[in-house]
Amino acid sequence: MTLETATLYDDIRALLDQPPGAEESGFLGRLEHTLTDGYARALALEAERVRLARRMGELAGGLHRESGEVPTAELGAVARRLTEAELTRLRSVLESLRERARAVRAA
Repeated sequence: MTLETATLYDDIRALLDQPPGAEESGFLGRLEHTLTDGYARALALEAERVRLARRMGELAGGLHRESGEVPTAELGAVARRLTEAELTRLRSVLESLRERARAVRAA
């Protein structure tokens, strides 16, 4: 996880931990800004996942060639980075933050 992503999670947690009804001035603006940042990060992670899947396909396709050189190290590295766990986790906390924004707007 990058420092940028860790900071985003910290910001989300701080917003979610704010007691309902105790939101200070500008809270909704911070919340919406953080949602925007979070969805931008999710899109970047999705693009990275697609790029890695494409690269994995290229590497796997190269295994059938007669060159004798098997890029197993790169194939393993790409496979490890391809995990969707971070994207799934981010989408989950963004859903919680979106619900919080709805509640603040309704109040």
